[in-house]
Amino acid sequence: MMINPRGMYAIYRFEIARAARTWLQSVVSPVVTTSLYFVVFGAAIGSRVEQVQGIPYGAFIVPGLIMLMLLTQSVTNASFGIFFPRFTGNIYEVLSAPVSYLEVVIGYVGAAATKSLILGLIILITAHLFVDLPIQHPFLMLFFLVLTAITFSLFGFIVGIWAQDFEQLQIVPLLLIIPLTFLGGTFYSLDVLPEFWQTVSLFNPVVYLVSGFRWSFFEVSDVPILVSLGMTFLFMLLCLTLVWWIFRTGYRLKS
Repeated sequence: MMINPRGMYAIYRFEIARAARTWLQSVVSPVVTTSLYFVVFGAAIGSRVEQVQGIPYGAFIVPGLIMLMLLTQSVTNASFGIFFPRFTGNIYEVLSAPVSYLEVVIGYVGAAATKSLILGLIILITAHLFVDLPIQHPFLMLFFLVLTAITFSLFGFIVGIWAQDFEQLQIVPLLLIIPLTFLGGTFYSLDVLPEFWQTVSLFNPVVYLVSGFRWSFFEVSDVPILVSLGMTFLFMLLCLTLVWWIFRTGYRLKS
């Protein structure tokens, strides 16, 4: 199968340009919101909890906050990116263009992941202004950022195709991603939970993302790093399978 890089890049460039036109909403707002999380939780709780697993509390929550932003922004960017052409009817022009389904997915998902990665790195730089933040494994940290951004951009792509209106478009980020992230060890270690709730938490996929990402900073985690990587790849495989099924059947694309 021949790849049409020009068509794929056209979709990617359009989505990136859309974010540039709305930079206050796309960049400034998430950075300010996450910084406020950091200041409020770091100051309010950090004054009472000095260390968690031997790490200053202010530094401990940084990986979780970056993951919180990365997950929500990846899902939101990708879901809106594919939903809006469906809403306006322009999706039929995309589907009839000389680009394959694979190129369409790479264009939309790649743009959403790129925007989320830029935001993640901005927040990482911002965090250094507040706390001393060592990164024991910088390449693994970047790998986790890229892997998570791509995986949840795929998930957001699926949400954008599933959603039939703007209300449904907001349900998953607000009622699923954010609660799971807050309950996934963003602001605490699973060690502080009773044994029963530690076991329940292991069914939360965000636990593996936060735990693995935190390990790349401090070499401490609630879940072994290989398990975190394995679960993330498993979720990516599930998303890829669903995307393949959507284009195979034309689910909510051809009607």
